[in-house]
Amino acid sequence: MKNNQDCRDFQEVMSQLELFHLIFDSIYNGAIVTDANGVVTHLNKPYARFLGLDAVDSIGKHCTEVVENTRMHIVGRTGKPEINQTQMIRGQNIVVHRIPIKKAGKVIAVFGLVMFQDVGEVVKLAKKLRHLESQVKRYQKELMTLRSTRYTLDSIIGNSRAIAELKQEALVAATNTYPVLIVGESGTGKELFAQSIHHASSRGVHPFVQINCAAIPKDLLESELFGYDRGAFTGARSAGKPGKFELAHQGTIFLDEIGDLPLEMQPKLLRVLEEKVFERVGGNTVIQSDFRLIAATNQNLERLIEKGRFRNDLFYRLNVISLNIPPLRERTEDIIPIARHLLRQAAPDTTAEKIRLSPKAINALLAYSWQGNVRELSNVIDRALSTMNGDVIELTDLPLPLKRQPVPPDIVGVQPIREVQADAEKAVIVAALKKTGNNKVRAASLLGIHRTLLYKKIKKHGISLSGRELV
Repeated sequence: MKNNQDCRDFQEVMSQLELFHLIFDSIYNGAIVTDANGVVTHLNKPYARFLGLDAVDSIGKHCTEVVENTRMHIVGRTGKPEINQTQMIRGQNIVVHRIPIKKAGKVIAVFGLVMFQDVGEVVKLAKKLRHLESQVKRYQKELMTLRSTRYTLDSIIGNSRAIAELKQEALVAATNTYPVLIVGESGTGKELFAQSIHHASSRGVHPFVQINCAAIPKDLLESELFGYDRGAFTGARSAGKPGKFELAHQGTIFLDEIGDLPLEMQPKLLRVLEEKVFERVGGNTVIQSDFRLIAATNQNLERLIEKGRFRNDLFYRLNVISLNIPPLRERTEDIIPIARHLLRQAAPDTTAEKIRLSPKAINALLAYSWQGNVRELSNVIDRALSTMNGDVIELTDLPLPLKRQPVPPDIVGVQPIREVQADAEKAVIVAALKKTGNNKVRAASLLGIHRTLLYKKIKKHGISLSGRELV
Protein backbone atom coordinates (compact mmCIF):
# COMPACT_ATOMS: atom_id res chain seq x y z
CA MET A 1 0.00 0.00 0.00
CA LYS A 2 2.80 2.37 0.98
CA ASN A 3 4.79 1.45 -2.12
CA ASN A 4 1.80 2.31 -4.34
CA GLN A 5 1.48 5.73 -2.68
CA ASP A 6 5.21 6.37 -3.06
CA CYS A 7 4.96 5.41 -6.73
CA ARG A 8 2.08 7.83 -7.29
CA ASP A 9 3.96 10.60 -5.49
CA PHE A 10 7.03 9.94 -7.63
CA GLN A 11 4.99 10.03 -10.85
CA GLU A 12 3.37 13.30 -9.76
CA VAL A 13 6.77 14.84 -9.02
CA MET A 14 8.09 13.71 -12.42
CA SER A 15 5.00 15.09 -14.13
CA GLN A 16 5.45 18.48 -12.42
CA LEU A 17 9.15 18.45 -13.32
CA GLU A 18 8.34 17.75 -16.97
CA LEU A 19 5.83 20.60 -16.93
CA PHE A 20 8.41 23.01 -15.52
CA HIS A 21 10.89 21.97 -18.24
CA LEU A 22 8.26 22.56 -20.93
CA ILE A 23 7.43 25.98 -19.49
CA PHE A 24 11.10 26.90 -19.28
CA ASP A 25 11.74 25.90 -22.90
CA SER A 26 8.59 27.72 -24.06
CA ILE A 27 9.74 31.11 -22.76
CA TYR A 28 10.21 33.22 -25.89
CA ASN A 29 13.12 35.15 -24.42
CA GLY A 30 16.43 33.52 -23.56
CA ALA A 31 16.54 32.05 -20.06
CA ILE A 32 19.48 30.61 -18.10
CA VAL A 33 19.92 29.43 -14.50
CA THR A 34 23.24 28.96 -12.68
CA ASP A 35 24.13 27.95 -9.16
CA ALA A 36 25.66 30.47 -6.77
CA ASN A 37 29.11 29.82 -8.25
CA GLY A 38 28.04 30.44 -11.84
CA VAL A 39 27.75 26.80 -13.01
CA VAL A 40 24.94 26.43 -15.59
CA THR A 41 22.07 24.24 -14.36
CA HIS A 42 19.41 25.16 -16.93
CA LEU A 43 19.46 26.72 -20.43
CA ASN A 44 16.29 26.99 -22.48
CA LYS A 45 16.17 26.04 -26.15
CA PRO A 46 15.55 29.57 -27.58
CA TYR A 47 18.69 30.87 -25.83
CA ALA A 48 20.72 27.82 -26.88
CA ARG A 49 19.69 28.36 -30.53
CA PHE A 50 20.65 32.03 -30.30
CA LEU A 51 24.07 31.10 -28.85
CA GLY A 52 24.56 28.31 -31.40
CA LEU A 53 25.01 25.73 -28.64
CA ASP A 54 23.47 22.47 -27.54
CA ALA A 55 21.41 23.07 -24.39
CA VAL A 56 22.25 19.68 -22.83
CA ASP A 57 25.99 20.03 -23.48
CA SER A 58 26.00 23.43 -21.76
CA ILE A 59 24.74 22.06 -18.45
CA GLY A 60 27.54 21.77 -15.87
CA LYS A 61 29.79 24.31 -17.55
CA HIS A 62 30.72 27.62 -15.99
CA CYS A 63 28.60 30.49 -17.34
CA THR A 64 31.70 32.28 -18.70
CA GLU A 65 32.26 29.30 -21.05
CA VAL A 66 28.69 29.47 -22.35
CA VAL A 67 27.86 33.19 -22.57
CA GLU A 68 30.28 35.97 -23.41
CA ASN A 69 30.52 39.00 -21.10
CA THR A 70 28.26 37.32 -18.55
CA ARG A 71 27.97 38.48 -14.93
CA MET A 72 25.79 35.66 -13.60
CA HIS A 73 28.56 34.43 -11.28
CA ILE A 74 29.13 37.98 -9.97
CA VAL A 75 25.43 38.33 -9.09
CA GLY A 76 25.69 34.92 -7.38
CA ARG A 77 28.51 36.31 -5.26
CA THR A 78 27.02 39.78 -4.49
CA GLY A 79 23.38 38.74 -4.25
CA LYS A 80 22.38 42.05 -5.89
CA PRO A 81 19.97 41.91 -8.87
CA GLU A 82 20.91 43.62 -12.13
CA ILE A 83 17.83 44.72 -14.06
CA ASN A 84 17.67 46.18 -17.58
CA GLN A 85 21.42 45.92 -18.11
CA THR A 86 23.07 45.88 -21.55
CA GLN A 87 25.34 43.02 -22.58
CA MET A 88 27.20 42.48 -25.85
CA ILE A 89 26.29 38.99 -27.08
CA ARG A 90 27.27 37.78 -30.53
CA GLY A 91 27.80 41.33 -31.79
CA GLN A 92 24.52 42.69 -30.45
CA ASN A 93 23.89 45.01 -27.52
CA ILE A 94 21.11 43.17 -25.71
CA VAL A 95 19.02 43.99 -22.64
CA VAL A 96 19.33 41.39 -19.85
CA HIS A 97 18.07 40.78 -16.31
CA ARG A 98 20.13 38.89 -13.68
CA ILE A 99 18.12 37.96 -10.59
CA PRO A 100 19.54 36.17 -7.52
CA ILE A 101 17.35 33.41 -6.05
CA LYS A 102 17.65 33.18 -2.28
CA LYS A 103 16.67 30.69 0.38
CA ALA A 104 16.93 31.56 4.05
CA GLY A 105 18.79 34.71 3.02
CA LYS A 106 21.45 32.81 1.08
CA VAL A 107 21.90 32.83 -2.73
CA ILE A 108 21.27 29.34 -4.07
CA ALA A 109 20.90 30.17 -7.78
CA VAL A 110 20.81 33.02 -10.33
CA PHE A 111 18.12 33.43 -12.98
CA GLY A 112 19.05 35.26 -16.19
CA LEU A 113 16.60 36.55 -18.78
CA VAL A 114 17.73 37.81 -22.17
CA MET A 115 15.47 40.12 -24.23
CA PHE A 116 16.08 39.19 -27.87
CA GLN A 117 16.11 42.84 -28.95
CA ASP A 118 19.05 44.98 -29.89
CA VAL A 119 19.45 48.07 -27.72
CA GLY A 120 19.02 50.14 -30.87
CA GLU A 121 15.53 48.68 -31.26
CA VAL A 122 14.79 49.52 -27.64
CA VAL A 123 15.95 53.10 -28.25
CA LYS A 124 13.65 53.30 -31.29
CA LEU A 125 10.80 51.99 -29.17
CA ALA A 126 11.52 54.61 -26.50
CA LYS A 127 11.48 57.35 -29.13
CA LYS A 128 8.19 56.02 -30.46
CA LEU A 129 6.72 56.06 -26.96
CA ARG A 130 7.87 59.66 -26.45
CA HIS A 131 6.26 60.60 -29.77
CA LEU A 132 3.03 58.90 -28.73
CA GLU A 133 3.11 60.74 -25.39
CA SER A 134 3.49 64.08 -27.18
CA GLN A 135 0.55 63.18 -29.44
CA VAL A 136 -1.58 62.29 -26.43
CA LYS A 137 -0.74 65.64 -24.82
CA ARG A 138 -1.62 67.44 -28.07
CA TYR A 139 -4.94 65.63 -28.33
CA GLN A 140 -5.65 66.35 -24.65
CA LYS A 141 -5.01 70.04 -25.32
CA GLU A 142 -7.32 69.95 -28.37
CA LEU A 143 -10.04 68.23 -26.34
CA MET A 144 -9.76 70.81 -23.56
CA THR A 145 -10.22 73.51 -26.19
CA LEU A 146 -13.20 71.67 -27.63
CA ARG A 147 -14.79 71.42 -24.18
CA SER A 148 -14.70 75.18 -23.63
CA THR A 149 -18.05 76.30 -25.05
CA ARG A 150 -18.50 80.07 -25.00
CA TYR A 151 -22.28 80.28 -24.77
CA THR A 152 -24.91 79.23 -22.24
CA LEU A 153 -28.66 79.84 -22.07
CA ASP A 154 -27.89 83.05 -20.14
CA SER A 155 -26.00 84.26 -23.22
CA ILE A 156 -29.24 84.36 -25.23
CA ILE A 157 -30.52 87.92 -24.99
CA GLY A 158 -34.09 88.93 -25.74
CA ASN A 159 -37.41 89.95 -24.20
CA SER A 160 -39.67 88.52 -26.88
CA ARG A 161 -42.04 85.68 -26.22
CA ALA A 162 -40.44 83.76 -29.10
CA ILE A 163 -37.01 83.82 -27.45
CA ALA A 164 -38.45 82.88 -24.05
CA GLU A 165 -40.18 79.86 -25.58
CA LEU A 166 -37.07 78.88 -27.54
CA LYS A 167 -34.95 78.98 -24.39
CA GLN A 168 -37.44 76.72 -22.67
CA GLU A 169 -37.39 74.30 -25.64
CA ALA A 170 -33.58 74.34 -25.58
CA LEU A 171 -33.61 73.52 -21.88
CA VAL A 172 -35.90 70.56 -22.53
CA ALA A 173 -33.64 69.41 -25.39
CA ALA A 174 -30.68 69.47 -23.00
CA THR A 175 -32.33 66.83 -20.83
CA ASN A 176 -32.16 64.13 -23.54
CA THR A 177 -29.84 62.94 -26.30
CA TYR A 178 -32.10 63.10 -29.36
CA PRO A 179 -30.81 64.87 -32.50
CA VAL A 180 -31.67 68.56 -32.70
CA LEU A 181 -32.24 70.55 -35.90
CA ILE A 182 -31.91 74.33 -35.55
CA VAL A 183 -33.40 76.34 -38.41
CA GLY A 184 -32.99 80.06 -38.88
CA GLU A 185 -31.66 82.76 -41.16
CA SER A 186 -27.97 83.53 -41.22
CA GLY A 187 -26.95 85.53 -38.14
CA THR A 188 -29.87 84.57 -35.91
CA GLY A 189 -27.70 82.71 -33.40
CA LYS A 190 -27.96 79.02 -34.32
CA GLU A 191 -24.50 78.23 -32.94
CA LEU A 192 -25.37 80.06 -29.73
CA PHE A 193 -28.38 77.78 -29.19
CA ALA A 194 -26.34 74.68 -30.09
CA GLN A 195 -23.65 75.50 -27.53
CA SER A 196 -26.27 76.39 -24.94
CA ILE A 197 -27.97 72.99 -25.30
CA HIS A 198 -24.63 71.20 -25.01
CA HIS A 199 -23.55 73.26 -21.99
CA ALA A 200 -26.83 72.62 -20.15
CA SER A 201 -26.75 68.88 -20.85
CA SER A 202 -24.99 66.07 -18.99
CA ARG A 203 -22.44 66.09 -21.84
CA GLY A 204 -21.37 69.64 -21.02
CA VAL A 205 -18.03 68.52 -19.54
CA HIS A 206 -17.18 66.64 -22.75
CA PRO A 207 -16.16 68.00 -26.18
CA PHE A 208 -18.32 70.28 -28.31
CA VAL A 209 -17.03 69.62 -31.83
CA GLN A 210 -18.12 71.95 -34.62
CA ILE A 211 -17.80 71.69 -38.39
CA ASN A 212 -19.25 73.89 -41.12
CA CYS A 213 -20.43 71.62 -43.95
CA ALA A 214 -20.33 74.52 -46.42
CA ALA A 215 -16.77 75.61 -45.59
CA ILE A 216 -14.99 72.27 -46.15
CA PRO A 217 -14.16 71.24 -49.76
CA LYS A 218 -16.26 68.30 -50.89
CA ASP A 219 -13.28 65.95 -51.37
CA LEU A 220 -12.00 66.66 -47.81
CA LEU A 221 -15.29 66.55 -45.92
CA GLU A 222 -15.32 62.78 -45.42
CA SER A 223 -11.84 62.73 -43.90
CA GLU A 224 -12.76 65.69 -41.66
CA LEU A 225 -15.86 63.91 -40.37
CA PHE A 226 -14.51 60.37 -40.06
CA GLY A 227 -10.72 60.91 -39.92
CA TYR A 228 -8.14 58.99 -41.92
CA ASP A 229 -5.55 56.30 -41.38
CA ARG A 230 -1.86 56.42 -42.15
CA GLY A 231 -1.16 56.75 -45.89
CA ALA A 232 -4.84 57.19 -46.79
CA PHE A 233 -3.97 59.81 -49.40
CA THR A 234 -1.13 62.06 -50.54
CA GLY A 235 -0.32 64.67 -47.92
CA ALA A 236 -1.96 62.73 -45.09
CA ARG A 237 -0.28 62.77 -41.68
CA SER A 238 1.98 59.77 -41.19
CA ALA A 239 0.16 58.84 -37.98
CA GLY A 240 -3.33 59.46 -39.37
CA LYS A 241 -5.88 61.82 -37.87
CA PRO A 242 -9.07 61.36 -35.83
CA GLY A 243 -12.26 62.78 -37.34
CA LYS A 244 -14.86 65.03 -35.76
CA PHE A 245 -17.14 62.12 -34.82
CA GLU A 246 -14.22 60.42 -33.07
CA LEU A 247 -13.32 63.59 -31.15
CA ALA A 248 -16.96 64.09 -30.13
CA HIS A 249 -17.07 60.83 -28.13
CA GLN A 250 -19.34 61.38 -25.08
CA GLY A 251 -19.88 64.97 -26.21
CA THR A 252 -21.74 66.83 -28.96
CA ILE A 253 -21.01 67.28 -32.65
CA PHE A 254 -22.49 70.39 -34.29
CA LEU A 255 -22.93 70.20 -38.05
CA ASP A 256 -23.55 73.76 -39.22
CA GLU A 257 -25.00 74.46 -42.68
CA ILE A 258 -26.23 70.85 -42.94
CA GLY A 259 -28.22 71.82 -46.04
CA ASP A 260 -24.92 72.13 -47.94
CA LEU A 261 -23.85 68.57 -47.14
CA PRO A 262 -23.00 66.86 -50.49
CA LEU A 263 -25.59 64.31 -51.58
CA GLU A 264 -23.02 61.49 -51.73
CA MET A 265 -22.08 62.12 -48.06
CA GLN A 266 -25.65 61.98 -46.78
CA PRO A 267 -26.08 58.16 -46.68
CA LYS A 268 -22.75 57.88 -44.81
CA LEU A 269 -23.95 60.41 -42.24
CA LEU A 270 -27.26 58.55 -41.94
CA ARG A 271 -25.42 55.29 -41.19
CA VAL A 272 -23.33 56.95 -38.47
CA LEU A 273 -26.43 58.44 -36.87
CA GLU A 274 -28.24 55.11 -36.87
CA GLU A 275 -25.39 52.82 -35.79
CA LYS A 276 -22.90 55.20 -34.07
CA VAL A 277 -20.04 53.35 -35.82
CA PHE A 278 -17.76 54.31 -38.71
CA GLU A 279 -14.35 53.67 -40.26
CA ARG A 280 -11.58 56.14 -40.94
CA VAL A 281 -10.80 56.90 -44.57
CA GLY A 282 -8.27 54.28 -45.70
CA GLY A 283 -8.84 52.21 -42.57
CA ASN A 284 -10.63 48.95 -41.84
CA THR A 285 -11.11 49.24 -38.07
CA VAL A 286 -14.65 49.93 -36.89
CA ILE A 287 -14.74 52.88 -34.47
CA GLN A 288 -17.62 53.43 -32.09
CA SER A 289 -18.45 56.89 -30.79
CA ASP A 290 -21.09 57.98 -28.30
CA PHE A 291 -22.01 61.46 -29.57
CA ARG A 292 -25.05 63.72 -29.57
CA LEU A 293 -25.82 65.44 -32.89
CA ILE A 294 -27.03 69.01 -33.31
CA ALA A 295 -27.43 70.28 -36.87
CA ALA A 296 -28.28 73.75 -38.16
CA THR A 297 -29.30 75.26 -41.48
CA ASN A 298 -30.56 78.50 -42.99
CA GLN A 299 -32.20 76.60 -45.85
CA ASN A 300 -35.60 74.96 -46.25
CA LEU A 301 -34.66 71.28 -46.14
CA GLU A 302 -38.12 70.14 -47.23
CA ARG A 303 -37.74 72.21 -50.39
CA LEU A 304 -34.29 70.69 -50.94
CA ILE A 305 -35.89 67.23 -50.61
CA GLU A 306 -38.38 68.14 -53.37
CA LYS A 307 -35.45 69.19 -55.58
CA GLY A 308 -33.61 65.92 -54.89
CA ARG A 309 -30.75 67.65 -53.08
CA PHE A 310 -31.45 66.27 -49.60
CA ARG A 311 -32.47 62.79 -48.48
CA ASN A 312 -35.83 62.61 -46.74
CA ASP A 313 -34.68 59.69 -44.51
CA LEU A 314 -31.77 61.82 -43.28
CA PHE A 315 -34.14 64.75 -42.70
CA TYR A 316 -36.41 62.63 -40.50
CA ARG A 317 -33.40 61.35 -38.57
CA LEU A 318 -32.17 64.93 -37.94
CA ASN A 319 -35.51 66.55 -37.27
CA VAL A 320 -36.40 64.82 -33.99
CA ILE A 321 -36.27 68.04 -31.96
CA SER A 322 -36.68 71.21 -34.00
CA LEU A 323 -35.88 74.79 -32.98
CA ASN A 324 -36.97 77.54 -35.38
CA ILE A 325 -35.32 80.86 -34.62
CA PRO A 326 -37.33 83.79 -36.03
CA PRO A 327 -35.43 86.61 -37.75
CA LEU A 328 -34.70 89.76 -35.77
CA ARG A 329 -37.20 91.84 -37.81
CA GLU A 330 -40.02 89.63 -36.46
CA ARG A 331 -39.09 90.25 -32.82
CA THR A 332 -38.37 93.95 -32.65
CA GLU A 333 -38.64 93.95 -28.84
CA ASP A 334 -35.28 92.12 -28.82
CA ILE A 335 -33.40 94.67 -30.92
CA ILE A 336 -32.57 97.24 -28.24
CA PRO A 337 -31.71 94.71 -25.48
CA ILE A 338 -29.37 92.94 -27.90
CA ALA A 339 -27.86 96.25 -29.03
CA ARG A 340 -27.14 97.24 -25.44
CA HIS A 341 -25.67 93.81 -24.73
CA LEU A 342 -23.40 94.19 -27.77
CA LEU A 343 -22.37 97.63 -26.52
CA ARG A 344 -21.32 96.16 -23.19
CA GLN A 345 -19.30 93.52 -24.98
CA ALA A 346 -17.65 95.80 -27.52
CA ALA A 347 -16.92 98.91 -25.47
CA PRO A 348 -14.01 99.10 -23.00
CA ASP A 349 -14.96 98.17 -19.44
CA THR A 350 -14.42 101.71 -18.19
CA THR A 351 -16.83 103.30 -20.65
CA ALA A 352 -19.38 100.55 -21.35
CA GLU A 353 -21.90 101.75 -18.75
CA LYS A 354 -21.69 105.36 -19.94
CA ILE A 355 -22.39 104.73 -23.62
CA ARG A 356 -26.04 104.99 -24.60
CA LEU A 357 -28.19 105.23 -27.70
CA SER A 358 -29.99 108.47 -28.59
CA PRO A 359 -33.78 108.30 -29.16
CA LYS A 360 -33.30 108.87 -32.91
CA ALA A 361 -30.71 106.12 -33.08
CA ILE A 362 -33.09 103.77 -31.23
CA ASN A 363 -35.91 104.63 -33.65
CA ALA A 364 -33.63 103.90 -36.61
CA LEU A 365 -32.58 100.53 -35.15
CA LEU A 366 -36.19 99.57 -34.53
CA ALA A 367 -37.28 100.58 -38.05
CA TYR A 368 -34.51 98.72 -39.91
CA SER A 369 -35.25 95.32 -41.51
CA TRP A 370 -32.02 93.56 -40.35
CA GLN A 371 -31.57 91.09 -43.19
CA GLY A 372 -28.30 90.02 -41.56
CA ASN A 373 -30.00 89.67 -38.17
CA VAL A 374 -27.90 89.82 -34.98
CA ARG A 375 -24.65 89.53 -36.94
CA GLU A 376 -25.54 92.67 -38.89
CA LEU A 377 -26.61 94.45 -35.70
CA SER A 378 -23.24 93.62 -34.15
CA ASN A 379 -21.50 95.11 -37.19
CA VAL A 380 -23.55 98.30 -36.90
CA ILE A 381 -22.71 98.68 -33.21
CA ASP A 382 -18.98 98.20 -33.87
CA ARG A 383 -19.05 100.80 -36.66
CA ALA A 384 -20.97 103.26 -34.51
CA LEU A 385 -18.45 102.91 -31.68
CA SER A 386 -15.63 103.66 -34.09
CA THR A 387 -17.20 106.92 -35.33
CA MET A 388 -19.03 108.33 -32.28
CA ASN A 389 -17.96 111.39 -30.30
CA GLY A 390 -18.75 111.45 -26.60
CA ASP A 391 -20.77 108.78 -24.87
CA VAL A 392 -23.97 108.87 -26.96
CA ILE A 393 -24.49 107.05 -30.27
CA GLU A 394 -26.40 109.45 -32.48
CA LEU A 395 -28.28 108.77 -35.71
CA THR A 396 -25.33 110.31 -37.58
CA ASP A 397 -23.05 107.60 -36.17
CA LEU A 398 -25.05 104.82 -37.81
CA PRO A 399 -24.27 103.46 -41.30
CA LEU A 400 -25.93 105.21 -44.23
CA PRO A 401 -28.65 102.58 -44.89
CA LEU A 402 -30.07 103.10 -41.39
CA LYS A 403 -29.98 106.92 -41.69
CA ARG A 404 -31.74 106.97 -45.08
CA GLN A 405 -34.59 104.58 -44.28
CA PRO A 406 -38.11 105.94 -43.78
CA VAL A 407 -39.16 105.71 -40.16
CA PRO A 408 -42.73 104.38 -39.66
CA PRO A 409 -45.17 106.90 -38.18
CA ASP A 410 -45.85 104.74 -35.14
CA ILE A 411 -42.16 104.90 -34.20
CA VAL A 412 -41.51 108.61 -34.92
CA GLY A 413 -41.46 110.64 -31.76
CA VAL A 414 -41.28 107.66 -29.41
CA GLN A 415 -38.83 109.19 -26.96
CA PRO A 416 -39.24 107.16 -23.75
CA ILE A 417 -37.93 103.86 -25.08
CA ARG A 418 -37.63 102.59 -21.52
CA GLU A 419 -41.41 102.67 -21.29
CA VAL A 420 -41.65 100.54 -24.43
CA GLN A 421 -39.17 98.07 -22.99
CA ALA A 422 -40.96 98.02 -19.64
CA ASP A 423 -44.30 97.27 -21.33
CA ALA A 424 -42.68 94.44 -23.32
CA GLU A 425 -41.04 93.02 -20.19
CA LYS A 426 -44.32 93.18 -18.28
CA ALA A 427 -46.18 91.44 -21.11
CA VAL A 428 -43.62 88.61 -21.20
CA ILE A 429 -43.80 88.09 -17.42
CA VAL A 430 -47.61 88.08 -17.45
CA ALA A 431 -47.59 85.53 -20.30
CA ALA A 432 -45.11 83.30 -18.46
CA LEU A 433 -47.16 83.41 -15.25
CA LYS A 434 -50.35 82.67 -17.17
CA LYS A 435 -48.73 79.76 -18.97
CA THR A 436 -47.43 78.24 -15.71
CA GLY A 437 -50.52 78.90 -13.60
CA ASN A 438 -48.67 81.49 -11.51
CA ASN A 439 -45.96 78.97 -10.62
CA LYS A 440 -42.97 81.16 -9.84
CA VAL A 441 -40.30 78.49 -10.24
CA ARG A 442 -41.55 77.37 -13.64
CA ALA A 443 -42.16 80.94 -14.81
CA ALA A 444 -38.64 82.00 -13.84
CA SER A 445 -37.21 78.97 -15.64
CA LEU A 446 -39.29 79.79 -18.72
CA LEU A 447 -38.00 83.37 -18.68
CA GLY A 448 -34.41 82.29 -18.02
CA ILE A 449 -34.06 84.35 -14.84
CA HIS A 450 -33.74 83.61 -11.10
CA ARG A 451 -37.01 83.53 -9.17
CA THR A 452 -35.77 86.29 -6.83
CA LEU A 453 -35.39 88.57 -9.84
CA LEU A 454 -38.84 87.53 -11.02
CA TYR A 455 -40.31 88.64 -7.66
CA LYS A 456 -38.63 92.04 -8.02
CA LYS A 457 -39.97 92.52 -11.53
CA ILE A 458 -43.50 91.50 -10.50
CA LYS A 459 -43.37 94.12 -7.77
CA LYS A 460 -41.79 96.69 -10.10
CA HIS A 461 -44.49 96.32 -12.75
CA GLY A 462 -47.34 95.96 -10.22
CA ILE A 463 -48.45 92.68 -11.75
CA SER A 464 -51.58 91.25 -10.12
CA LEU A 465 -51.73 87.52 -9.51
CA SER A 466 -55.53 87.49 -9.31
CA GLY A 467 -55.50 86.85 -5.59
CA ARG A 468 -53.54 83.62 -5.91
CA GLU A 469 -50.48 82.94 -3.85
CA LEU A 470 -47.24 82.66 -5.83
CA VAL A 471 -45.67 79.18 -5.65
